Amino acid sequence: MAQSLDKVISQVGNVILGKDRQIRLAVACLLARGHLLIEDIPGVGKTTLAHALASSLGLAFQRIQFTSDLLPADILGVSIYERDSGRFKFHPGPIFAHVILADEVNRATPKAQSALLEAMEEHQVTTEGETRTLPRPFFVIATQNPSHQVGTFPLPESQLDRFLMRIELGYPDAEAERALLQGVDRRDLLSQLTPCMAVEELVELQQRAKRIHTSGALLDYVQALIAETRRSPDYVSGLSPRAGLALLHCARAWALIEGREHAIPEDVQAVLSSVVGHRLSPTGEADRVNGANVAGHLSRQVAIP
Repeated sequence: MAQSLDKVISQVGNVILGKDRQIRLAVACLLARGHLLIEDIPGVGKTTLAHALASSLGLAFQRIQFTSDLLPADILGVSIYERDSGRFKFHPGPIFAHVILADEVNRATPKAQSALLEAMEEHQVTTEGETRTLPRPFFVIATQNPSHQVGTFPLPESQLDRFLMRIELGYPDAEAERALLQGVDRRDLLSQLTPCMAVEELVELQQRAKRIHTSGALLDYVQALIAETRRSPDYVSGLSPRAGLALLHCARAWALIEGREHAIPEDVQAVLSSVVGHRLSPTGEADRVNGANVAGHLSRQVAIP
């Protein structure tokens, strides 16, 4: 199974050039059974990353383009009266897939955003009084434009917290961009991708990630990081218990990707910026601190046991 995981990361890396760390973080988020938020400007490969991951993992993929007129029924589905049978029949919406790309999620109204976030949290949807279970695995990759762009409805902190990780892709380096300019069109590469593992293998890997050993010393380190955010005057509020669990789950998933059966402090540091960056708001008049700066500050303040 570990070889299959390496194949997935390698195959996606052939499409998204020069972003090996971000690809690994996305896979870790999936293994930890969370959901991923990608915040960046248009055109850096957010949609391509989601599509490449789904194709490489052999998962059913649906894209939902969020706009200001999107309705919850456009996401969840709707019942339509069928004249021949004389009854209503439910037509599932795009939410009923393994991998959902919620493209430009902050361009939709809060009502439409809430319909998606309920499905993310409960792994089920309730429409017209009936509860329907979503497929497993169920992985939402939401993309978000920077809040300064026109026509956005920023996600509140309580909804941001539902995402296990937030990452940024950023511009490629010069070498990767040159290969991108000279290479095959990314859409053609996507059509050539083949599944590197079965759905059952992915579910088993998710279970293995839960069983990765975490020592008492590692738990002490995670608790020390959380405590630092709660007593520090640099943040509006500290990390919640759910954030601590998220950090632990992601560290276990990162250890699995690295081929280890136990997590170490370096695994916590590897995922720290992606897990806590969108959960901490700095105090004062300074610009919003990005995830990398937050992680660097915490790492300096809290020593590894």
